[in-house]
Amino acid sequence: MKWKGKDLFDLVCRALGLRETWFFGLQYTMKGMCTWLKMDKKVLDQEIPKEDPISFHFLAKFYPEKVEEELLQEITQHLFFLQVKKQILDEEIYCSPEATVLLASYAVQAKYGDYDPNFHEPGFLAHDELLPKRVLRQYQLTAEMWEEKITAWYAEHRGIARDEAEMNYLKIAQDLEMYGVNYFPIAQNKNHTDLLLGVDAKGIHIYSINNRFSPNKSFEWSAIRNISYSEKELTIKPLDKKAEVFKFFSSQLKVNKLILQLCIGNHDLFMRRRKVDSIEIQQMKAQAREEKARKKMENQRLAREKQLREEAERAKEELERRLFQLEDEARQANEALLRSQEAAELLAEKAQIAEEEAKLLAQNAAEAEQERQRLEITALKTKEEKRLMEQKMREAELIAVKLVKESDRRAKEAEHLKQDLHEAREAERKAKQKLLDITRLNYPHMVKYPQYLPTDTRDANFDKGSIKLDLKDVDLKRLSFEIERERLDYLEKSKKFEDRLKELKSEIHALKLEEKQSGLYSHWTEVLGSLDRTLGNTPSWMKTFETGDSLDINLQRPFPAYSLNTTSSWPCTNKIQHAVPVEKSSFQTNSLVANSVGTGSRKQIIKVQQHDSDVIYI
Repeated sequence: MKWKGKDLFDLVCRALGLRETWFFGLQYTMKGMCTWLKMDKKVLDQEIPKEDPISFHFLAKFYPEKVEEELLQEITQHLFFLQVKKQILDEEIYCSPEATVLLASYAVQAKYGDYDPNFHEPGFLAHDELLPKRVLRQYQLTAEMWEEKITAWYAEHRGIARDEAEMNYLKIAQDLEMYGVNYFPIAQNKNHTDLLLGVDAKGIHIYSINNRFSPNKSFEWSAIRNISYSEKELTIKPLDKKAEVFKFFSSQLKVNKLILQLCIGNHDLFMRRRKVDSIEIQQMKAQAREEKARKKMENQRLAREKQLREEAERAKEELERRLFQLEDEARQANEALLRSQEAAELLAEKAQIAEEEAKLLAQNAAEAEQERQRLEITALKTKEEKRLMEQKMREAELIAVKLVKESDRRAKEAEHLKQDLHEAREAERKAKQKLLDITRLNYPHMVKYPQYLPTDTRDANFDKGSIKLDLKDVDLKRLSFEIERERLDYLEKSKKFEDRLKELKSEIHALKLEEKQSGLYSHWTEVLGSLDRTLGNTPSWMKTFETGDSLDINLQRPFPAYSLNTTSSWPCTNKIQHAVPVEKSSFQTNSLVANSVGTGSRKQIIKVQQHDSDVIYI
């Protein structure tokens, strides 16, 4: 109940083992304003919150100018690191996004030690607060992306101890514009609050309300002669008496008291830095140097031990790998030995089987020799048969070619014969018409009975009319008979040729399987196809005479229905000067010429001519 503020503060410092107590203080909040506990007054006599228990915050009240030189104890560095880190995350100290990522990597190094990809798997920073919310909102990146960026820097800090990582964090943070500055709203008159007053380790600074980075005016501690306040008015008197005195107003009297308290503390530390260190400070610095040297040696020893341990682990892993490899090799050797034994047994069985196979092979060799001799004899026969077959094939091809040519020739002859028959019928028609006309004119009462006409009268009439008869009945019948006999001969020849081709085809089919090995199978198939096509291609002129009915009918009706005797009743029988019988086998031109001499001036010549193609022209 009687303790002063210093008693409580010393108790906290002893509990922490803290000797650099001049940087710290106990802070509490009263009516929304942060206030520091006074050391020379009783705790309960001060305006503290009426609550049970009473909460105080042990915080850094004053900041060093150079953290590396002034912060001697490791606990002091750690407390400053925690406070500055909290201020950056709470955005009380502005920091650029790039710097926040770097500071976060040092914070991770101080917390987790060296980076190990096997231990620090993705997501290990998910529950750590490392970046200000302002930076997270500024960039639309996922937590995994931020973790990847921080881990990239974190991996480069390998080998840095925790105190070194925290000191590096503070060295970066002390260069920030808002580091160690306490801001208070002030005004140059009583009615407006348009300025900010900042107090830090170097002096007093005046800022505009919207800019906390660049001060409009600064007063260093070495240039200030006196600071005083009266009610809400605060006066700063420069050391130079000719300089203008700066006066401003605060919102409350308590604010002026707090500003004055911070100014006095920062000024005292500023003057202490520029004086010779006290014996206590010198001892602390010596102890800090010894501690750093000891820690350095300890770190080096730990690094060597760590290196040796890593080498031993690698050697152990190598030995384990080698042992595993030897065990594997031994297992494989045992398996190979078992396999070799099994192989030896199999080889013995195979040797016995090989002997039996050798005997069988010798027997098979003898049989193969006999088979070879038989095949040689068969091959000789096959070659002879092949030669004969090729000769037959060539003969068949020649016959087929000749038959095709003969078919073409016969087709042309058939066309000529058709044309000649047409001309003969036309001539017959004209002759009959002329004969009837003459008969009506001379013997109208004998038209119906022409056989009773006198011979002289018929001769005179023929001389006057000069009628030309194309062909006699007997000649047309003989022509029909010879054409029929030619057709029958051709059919007989075709049948004989077809029988011959069928015999060749049967012989080729019988040898087809044997000739597959000699590569002539495709050639025989082509030959058989050509022969089949030849047999199926009947000449067009033969198709004309296959029925034979129309030709016989046309040849049997060349003249009118009444009969004429070729020897007695024909008018010009005794006038034939030369006659040569027509022979079918002759390939020369035979002709029969008849001269008819009458009383009239016209003379008619009848010429029967046989062409070499057996077509009779009249």
